[in-house]
Amino acid sequence: MVDDLENFYEALTELANSFEKKNLTLRVHRDSERDIVKIYGKQAGALNRAKSAIEDIAELAYGTAEHHPYWNLLYDGSQILKIVLEKWNGDLTREELSEIQWYADKIKDSLGNVTEENRHE
Repeated sequence: MVDDLENFYEALTELANSFEKKNLTLRVHRDSERDIVKIYGKQAGALNRAKSAIEDIAELAYGTAEHHPYWNLLYDGSQILKIVLEKWNGDLTREELSEIQWYADKIKDSLGNVTEENRHE
C-alpha cells in the first residue's frame, strides 16, 4: 500500500521536474526511514546541505532540556561543526581553534559525566 507521503513525494518530483523547462533545477530527496522529504536547489552542494543539517542539529540541541544526559555532547559537538563548516574553504583563525578546543574540553567533561551515569545503572 502506498502511503500519503509517497504520493506527495511522487507529485513533488513531477512538479520539480516540470521546472526544468523554466531552467530551474531542483532535486527532491526522500528519507523513507524518517518520513522526511527535502527539496534542494541547484546550488545546494554537499557543503550547503551540511550547513543546513547542522542547523537542524543545533535546533534539536536548543530545544532539548539541558538535563538530558547527552545535551552537552550534542550542543558542544554542533558548535564545533558550525565553526568547521563555516571555514571549510578557508583557514581557521587562532581564536576559532581556541574556541574548538574549549568545546572539545567540554565534550570530554561531558563524556566523563555520561560514563559515570552509566556506571550507576
